[in-house]
Amino acid sequence: MRFERKYRVENMSIGHIIQIIKSHPAGFYEVFPKRNVNNIYFDTPNLECLNDNLAGVSHRKKYRARWYGEAVEKIAKPKLEIKYKENMLGGKNFLPLTDFSLKDLSALKKEVNTLIVTPFVLEPVLLNSYSRSYWETRCGRFRITVDSKLYFHSLIHSPHFFKYICEDRAFIVELKYEAEDEDTVDRITRFLPFRLSKNSKYVNGVLLTS
Repeated sequence: MRFERKYRVENMSIGHIIQIIKSHPAGFYEVFPKRNVNNIYFDTPNLECLNDNLAGVSHRKKYRARWYGEAVEKIAKPKLEIKYKENMLGGKNFLPLTDFSLKDLSALKKEVNTLIVTPFVLEPVLLNSYSRSYWETRCGRFRITVDSKLYFHSLIHSPHFFKYICEDRAFIVELKYEAEDEDTVDRITRFLPFRLSKNSKYVNGVLLTS
């Protein structure tokens, strides 16, 4: 399991943020090409995952179908991510999903509920997309991701997606590292002039599109 420190940045340009990361004494470098990340978040009919997050429940889970790239019609090589949180630590489990289309999510919904057994049927709630860049220290122990161009679409109010309307203009910076590196993370955070904040794209997206 790992720590994820999140920073919501609204008073800087993306260029300024990247320059801070590139000039960090730990030697962050771009470890993977920038790409679009897409998610469909699933929740129970009473939005249990959303409410657990808002209430600060220490042990909680989040379910999402994820794929990469520009495609929003025929989705290829998606994965189901089960993201779990235990106090300050988090982790993920991955399961492959069948290709699907945003025009009809019934097959995806059925597959997700076959793979995950819960007391309630999980429903597709939110679609979102953002551009992500990936940075890592030379030692490989600390990673930073920077998310920009955050777009959201409510699948509750509009099950059929045509185009994104809701946008969050903030940038989301995440510092990720394993639990055993918590004792040395100060040498990373002291050079990141961002304010630590609680941030969930799922929660923000639901509130923004409600």
